[in-house]
Amino acid sequence: MIKYRLKCENCNNTFDSWFSSSSKFEKLKKKNFLNCHFCNSKNITKTLMAPSIISLKNNKDNKIKKRILEFQKFINNNFENVGDDFAYKARSIHYTNKKRSKGIYGSATNKQINELHEEGIETQIFPWIEDNNN
Repeated sequence: MIKYRLKCENCNNTFDSWFSSSSKFEKLKKKNFLNCHFCNSKNITKTLMAPSIISLKNNKDNKIKKRILEFQKFINNNFENVGDDFAYKARSIHYTNKKRSKGIYGSATNKQINELHEEGIETQIFPWIEDNNN
């Protein structure tokens, strides 16, 4: 469903109307099935109106942010933060076959990540955001 703000070119009044799709609006307009609610004129046009997508996007963004923060909390609680030494520590674990009770996470440049992958060391990139609510 789509809602349009319509304008009567005869009396200049505006009103809203719902349609199943934009093509349905065009089809009804072409067949002269649209009329003004005030003066019954068939001279109806669509006007510019702000879509309500913004609130849906913000809601989606909030859900994504919440999910990322949940993963970050899990990572903080279950992995060791090695900071900027990530590439060095990852190689150390890989080449010495050291078994660790906790995995590691930290920061690495794109170049370091590419080099690790070339050496057969698997890594995952995860977006890290600040929790501004705390």
